[in-house]
Amino acid sequence: MKTKTAQEKNGRVGLKNGTKNGTKNGGKNGTQRKTTGHDLEKQDIGIARAVFRDEIVGLEQVGLRIDENFHKAVEAIYRCRGRLIVLGVGKSGLIAKKIAATLTSTGTPSFYLHPVEAAHGDLGLVSRDDVVVFLSKSGMSDELRPLLPTLRRLEVTIISLTGNPKSLLAEHSDIVLDTQVDREACALDLAPTTSTTVALVMGDALASALMKRRGFKPEDFARFHPSGILGKRLTLRVKELMRTGHALPLVTSGTVLKDALFEMINKAVGCVGVTSGDGSLCGIITDGDLKRILVRRPGAMDSPVETVMTRNPKTIGPDVLVSTALNRMEMNASGPLTMYFITDTKGRPTGILHIHDILKAGLSVE
Repeated sequence: MKTKTAQEKNGRVGLKNGTKNGTKNGGKNGTQRKTTGHDLEKQDIGIARAVFRDEIVGLEQVGLRIDENFHKAVEAIYRCRGRLIVLGVGKSGLIAKKIAATLTSTGTPSFYLHPVEAAHGDLGLVSRDDVVVFLSKSGMSDELRPLLPTLRRLEVTIISLTGNPKSLLAEHSDIVLDTQVDREACALDLAPTTSTTVALVMGDALASALMKRRGFKPEDFARFHPSGILGKRLTLRVKELMRTGHALPLVTSGTVLKDALFEMINKAVGCVGVTSGDGSLCGIITDGDLKRILVRRPGAMDSPVETVMTRNPKTIGPDVLVSTALNRMEMNASGPLTMYFITDTKGRPTGILHIHDILKAGLSVE
């Protein structure tokens, strides 16, 4: 009886495995199906959705654990007679910077202090009346160890946001906000993802509670954000943007439509206002109105404007926010408007605001 060599046995095993794997992967001849762009797209979308799900679950779990310690933290920060100092290293440090920025812009002045720099002299910035908010997932970072005893000696209030309520940081804290999560959303359960999101939202929650406690209003927010779209939306008023003087497209009652058309063209606003004998605004003709008039009455160019104008045009006050004016334009019951005349207390036109001017200023409909 002929015995098979080891090489023949291995070859046979390889053939059987190859056939099995090939069939399993859908190839009759043992060929493996290639990964397509569509496969990668599905994979990426699936991962993204899983990350969202995992982080939402983490947020919900921590949210359900919020207790009286959160109230104590808000109370401590609200009653702080010194400064609010936020610390953290690594990814926690980045979240700490954002929390400090959010608190500062919403009425709670604070600043970020790097723990390493603090241990090398910057602890001189900390005084007894301050409150320290420390972020650390493990609560056991090496950078914490030299700081905590010193902060305790300074008798500052320490609030910790940590995923380890039994950590060194928690032991040295006056108030512990539990931000522990079951797992990180990253595929390896290693990179700070869910934990940093939870810490960020906890910071947002503190800022929101403090805003409510301080009675923080939109005008306060505008005062801290004078530049950019937010600042404009909260502060820019109609009188700052409206066209005035010779830029106003106006004709008096009795002017024929042909001359009103020339005024409309020269001022390039897309309309012309009609004033009565006392100077008050009594009507308006838009370029759309003009087209409809000429279609119905081709010979109307010699007609007085008061016979074809729209009476009692919509106006707006000079002190109204531009963002409010824009929303009113869009939400007008009879259809969107493109401009508003601005009038004084006697109904005399003092300016005109066109939607193009609003959009050029960088504002858009909410």
